Amino acid sequence: MKVLLIKDVYKLGRAGDIKKVADGYGRNFLLPQGLAVLATAGALKQVEKIKAQAEIRRSAQNEELKGLADQVQGITLTFPVKAGETGKLYGSITTQDVATALSEKTRFEVKRQQVDMQPIRAIGEYSSHIRLTMDLVPEIKIIVHREGESAESMTAPPEESKPEKPKAARGKRKAREETPDQEPAPAE
Repeated sequence: MKVLLIKDVYKLGRAGDIKKVADGYGRNFLLPQGLAVLATAGALKQVEKIKAQAEIRRSAQNEELKGLADQVQGITLTFPVKAGETGKLYGSITTQDVATALSEKTRFEVKRQQVDMQPIRAIGEYSSHIRLTMDLVPEIKIIVHREGESAESMTAPPEESKPEKPKAARGKRKAREETPDQEPAPAE
């Protein structure tokens, strides 16, 4: 089915675009929500008018949310969670959790549909995008750490443990390579 978009639709197109969509998607979602109309000859005559109105509406919306986008850009959210020894979470951090935490921090209601990310199931640092409009998509940082531990311990990589592991592995190989008639290497 061919439809003429009346409003911007995420991952489909901008207002005034003519798109071919699945019949069910058009009939059950786009048309009832008022996001599109059937691409008939009469509707196609109004393409330029729809594009002009959409451009005005889009620029007004972008202007209105520009301050919020600057405020959201670079925000760091921390989540203390219960996790196993391997770093896997008992549960997950979902888009709803991020939207709620962001709403508390900015005092602006962010819906879970505006958060672009997969559920987080492991300890670490992540980044996510918040879709305010099609043009304004600020990025936030998400830090997930164990309950009782500080978030700073997650941001600073433990440099001390990395060099020790290869040294220990080399020492074990030397011990295996020695034959019984050789003297053991002096321990350092």
